[in-house]
Formats: sequence, C-alpha cells, structure tokens
Amino acid sequence: MTSSTLLRRRPLTALLAAFAVAFFAIPLLALLVRAPWSSLPENLGTAEARDALRLSLVTSCSAAALSVVFGLPLAWCLARVEFPGRSLVRGLVLLPLVLPPVVGGVALLGAFSRQGLVGARLYDLFGFQLTFTTAGAVMAETFVALPFFVITVEAGLRSMDRRTEEIAATLGADPRTVFRRVTLPAIAPSLVAGTVLAWARALGEFGATVTFAGNIVGRTQTLPLAVYLQLESNPEVAVALSLVLMVVSLVVIVALRDRWLVSS
Repeated sequence: MTSSTLLRRRPLTALLAAFAVAFFAIPLLALLVRAPWSSLPENLGTAEARDALRLSLVTSCSAAALSVVFGLPLAWCLARVEFPGRSLVRGLVLLPLVLPPVVGGVALLGAFSRQGLVGARLYDLFGFQLTFTTAGAVMAETFVALPFFVITVEAGLRSMDRRTEEIAATLGADPRTVFRRVTLPAIAPSLVAGTVLAWARALGEFGATVTFAGNIVGRTQTLPLAVYLQLESNPEVAVALSLVLMVVSLVVIVALRDRWLVSS
C-alpha cells in the first residue's frame, strides 16, 4: 500500500499532521518574511552583533569540549558499569533535558555564586567567582548541553557489538588499547552527533546563562541574549541574529536526523 493511499484512507490523520507542520512552519516563515535581507550584512556587522557572535562561538565550543571531556567517561560508566543507584544517576544527569533552563540557572547560583555552597569557598580561597563572567556562561551552557552528549553516546555504546572488544582483549590488547582502537572507532558517529548536538544546544542557551552569568556585553551576552536585548531597541538586528540561530539549528537537525533518531 502506497503512502498516498494510506493518507487518503486516513484524512483526519493527514489533516492533523498538516496542522502540526503548519504550527512549526508559519512562525519560521514569518521570521523569513520579516528579515531585513537588504541590510542583513550591515545588521550582522554591528559591534553588538559581532561581540555576541564571537562570544557565542567561544562559549558554545568550550561547552561542547567540556561535554566531551566529562560526558564520554560518564556515558561509558552508565552504559557499561553496574552500580547501585545507576538509574538515579542517569536521571540526575538527564534532568536538565526537561528542567526549565532558568531553574538550572537558579540551581547554579545556589552552588557557584559568591554565596553558594561551592562558590563561597572558591572566592574565599582564590578570590575567584563564576557569576557574571565568561567562564560562568560556559558553565551554564555546559549544564544544559552535557545531557545531549551523554544520552547520544550512551546509546551508541549500548548498541555496538561488544564481541569485537572481546576479540581484541583475547588477542592481548589491554583495556586502553581496546577502548582507543576498537570502541572509539565503533561509536565515532555517536560521538560526532553528540558533540554537534551539545554545541548547538549550548549555542542556543538563554535561561540558565542570563540567570547565572548575566547579560553583559562582550562578557556574557551570547546570541540569544543579544536577540532578547535588541528586540526592543533594534528589531532588525534581533531578526538578523535570530536568522543565524535558526539556520544553524536547522542544519544541525537535518544533518543529524537519522543518527539522532537511532541514538534516541
């Protein structure tokens, strides 16, 4: 039975699906219609836009790198190691996926601000604070981006054929060699997908960043924060920056669609 025949036999399903597509497409189409195409280079070339673009690249790439450094061992432990409370740990790690970002920012304030559980010690011992700094923006973005890397790589580890690792071990390879020469190449697509997803999520982060790091031009004002600020004072710049974020997000989702669906 062809797809067109299935749709004709289920007109209500097709209609509802069409409404759902329109629900997503119309706002994006409105953004494209409102875009100041003739002055787009000029709007993206303003000092505020350049600062936000530069800072977003720095913080999102840093957050993606931290997601790989900490997320890979964490994903491996969740996928391969049986330990008490593993389900609780997984739930804790994945909580930012459903937690409102602003709540994550409040939680980060409670932990790492100058009066926070850890932040107070850092400031007393080293005179170092994370709030209202670029490092704080990176931490906020990592907090929301890391789960995307973990869930993708854990799925890749669980789905790979472990017999190749066992064969390598029987041939005399030590655990580090097995991991480097067998495991990593086998899960490379998941690693790439997880890293790109983490980067894209960090690039679009707003709530946790503005709550924990503030909205300081050149220091913590990333693209989403600049869009929010420019929306009242300079709507054309806000629309231009929104277009950048929309294009990046669309490219990432389309490029990784199959890998994301399989990993999830």
